[in-house]
Amino acid sequence: MVLPYYVSPEQMMQDKAEYARKGIAKGKSLVAMEYRDGIILTAENPSSSLHKIWEIYDRIAFAGVGKYSEFENLRKSGVRYADTKGYIYSREDVTAKSLAEAYSQAIGNVFTQEVKPLEIEILVVEVGEVQSENAMYHILFDGSISDRKQFAVIGGQAEEVTRFLKEQYRENSSLADALWLSQKALRVVENKPISETNLEVAILDRNRPGRKFRRIPPAEIRDLMKSYL
Repeated sequence: MVLPYYVSPEQMMQDKAEYARKGIAKGKSLVAMEYRDGIILTAENPSSSLHKIWEIYDRIAFAGVGKYSEFENLRKSGVRYADTKGYIYSREDVTAKSLAEAYSQAIGNVFTQEVKPLEIEILVVEVGEVQSENAMYHILFDGSISDRKQFAVIGGQAEEVTRFLKEQYRENSSLADALWLSQKALRVVENKPISETNLEVAILDRNRPGRKFRRIPPAEIRDLMKSYL
């Protein structure tokens, strides 16, 4: 009689976590950072159509790293969740916290119930009327959720980028300063310049009327950083 192959639950979870981490580490890092007028999100991304950063709702943005198809599916489900909740209740009831909790539950269910975990990390960020009301939530591949202040880094060599920002970050920076520091942090692990055409940059600007999300095109990125070159 052949005994069935047995793997302890602890070992299975460790194997899943290691598998997900390896997949995520293959990609590039992404930085979200508070600045004077809102939140800036910056990622190295040579593609002009396969975005890592999107608008989810009026004041809320989503950013993902890892396997594109997996975080793209999560983004779409988040848009549906936000639209439905805003329609049934009110637009003010759609918050980054409620969206992040929904993502956390969905990702956690996949991690515990499926053989293959999601190879992704995501950020859900919301700009407040004042800086103290900003919200940034980091959700890991196992559904773990944490809130961040000042800045958050996901994907790639996130630990090294985070160490750099802990030393360099300054509150109430201008948009230009925040953009320069964000791309400089990404360059720390690359050891080479990053062209503005390979940067994906978006902001949540609290002073913008209506919807707060705006993408920064390469020409504007170049103008914002030209005084630092």
